[in-house]
Amino acid sequence: MNSNYMLIRAVRGPILLITLGVLMSLHRFQDINFSKTWPVLLILLGLMKLFERMALRAGETETAGPFTGAGPHI
Repeated sequence: MNSNYMLIRAVRGPILLITLGVLMSLHRFQDINFSKTWPVLLILLGLMKLFERMALRAGETETAGPFTGAGPHI
């Protein structure tokens, strides 16, 4: 597996929890309702999945050698 892909997967949970904590703090200490800011979590999750796929695809193209296709190699 690609190290960038593994790094993104490893930090996905903590980043989402930190974002949730920030949104809850804004709800508690500011005049910003969580009911209006929760879509930020969905956007962040979507961005993290997009970065995962980009890193996975970049890792596939880096590891592909000259003989990765099907058929006999001469």
